[in-house]
Amino acid sequence: MSRIEGLYYEQHGTGPPLILSAGLGGSANYWLPNLPALVANHRVILYDHRGTGRSDRTLPEQVTVEQMGADLLALIEGLNLEKATIIGHAAGGVAALALALAAPERVDRLVLVNAWSRPDPHFARCFEARLALLRSSGPDAYIRAQPIFLYPANWISENAARLAAEDAHHLAHFAGAEAYEKRIAALKAFDVDARLHEIAAPTLALAAEDDMLVPSNCSRRLAEGIEGAELSMMGWGGHGCNVTDPNGFNQRVLEFLGS
Repeated sequence: MSRIEGLYYEQHGTGPPLILSAGLGGSANYWLPNLPALVANHRVILYDHRGTGRSDRTLPEQVTVEQMGADLLALIEGLNLEKATIIGHAAGGVAALALALAAPERVDRLVLVNAWSRPDPHFARCFEARLALLRSSGPDAYIRAQPIFLYPANWISENAARLAAEDAHHLAHFAGAEAYEKRIAALKAFDVDARLHEIAAPTLALAAEDDMLVPSNCSRRLAEGIEGAELSMMGWGGHGCNVTDPNGFNQRVLEFLGS
């Protein structure tokens, strides 16, 4: 098992380095639907966020998005990379923003998927509802409710067996209520909206119009605030659009990367 400063990681393919950073769940496996397309021309690095999966489960008393960005930097430095492109989904996207502000020279390009630059009342409400469910009904209920926030209703119906199997896996590897409390608190507090003009890396803000967790207007704001940023809107796919429509997602990303 490969680790850098307590972070589990794995590498696939060869070429320009591409680090994929998952959302709240933090799992490297989140990106498996996209891996075959991305490894064709890239050295793809997957990792589990600190506090989740196979990485060190120990978290500080207070977690910040800046710490998540520092973990990305630790991977870049630990792998002796001059710089890397970061594809970040939601929590992984804001971690990528934090990295780009703290160490711009180590970021080649950014792909920010259903991410945000400042707190939003809607996703705050969703996070509060999810935490209330976790506190009152426990991990099993929390995990069973998760697809409601991630995917379109029709896709959930059509993939019931797949999701049931994933529920069992997620429950067996659950990071713990305290980890989710800390990570969600960090995400709700993150606000770099006034600093978006400092982002120098070429950026793609990619969102799904029907994302019911993070409003697509958050990605529009990223594209407006980051000079030269591109905006790509998927008409369908929900918060986990790279899972529900991997081909459409991969096409948009690879066009941006010039692959």
